[in-house]
Amino acid sequence: MVNTNTLAQLAEELDLGSYLYLGKGIAKGGGRSLKSLLANAFEAVLGAVFLDAGYDAAYHYYLNRYRALPSPVRDENFKGRLQQVAQERFGETPVYDSEGARVGNRREYTSVVFAGAEPLGTGHGATKQEAEQDAARAALEALVGSVAELPASKQAKPRTRRTARGSRKPAASALAPEAGPQPAEVVPLHAAPEPAAPQETRSRQFGEPIDS
Repeated sequence: MVNTNTLAQLAEELDLGSYLYLGKGIAKGGGRSLKSLLANAFEAVLGAVFLDAGYDAAYHYYLNRYRALPSPVRDENFKGRLQQVAQERFGETPVYDSEGARVGNRREYTSVVFAGAEPLGTGHGATKQEAEQDAARAALEALVGSVAELPASKQAKPRTRRTARGSRKPAASALAPEAGPQPAEVVPLHAAPEPAAPQETRSRQFGEPIDS
């Protein structure tokens, strides 16, 4: 019931986009139709109803408009789903590399999502968040349903640790040799010898000759 797509659709039903006070640049770039801005605007209206008339009024104000939508939408959290898939399959958390560029009178963002050094998908959008969601969607389309066909090197990789300089080395368990016959015990040359057995001694009696 509460996500960006649904709130933006409720804002469109009220034509809130035409009432937004925007800068010239974002207004020319289609800011009045951005879902994120429309969703924020509807939340502001809902907050005003709450402050003016209380919780019950705000609750019914929202619920009645939500039920009147022709087809309530669901918010697809592609980034969350991709994070689960990437951690299960690659042992990595997805990282997004995003940048914006001018396309005519508007700004468009391009985002590439990586799992480690492996690029998974590329997306585009009017905002950085939309571009990242689109990149996650493209990555899921490439992975989900064909994960079983991934190379074995991607399905099981030895866990690594970082050294002080940031290089990656295999963990000790990955370098351990296979189980086999153990070598015989080696005694070091510098080991101390065992003490000799004590010899019997007696004291010389008075007047007894001394042995030569």
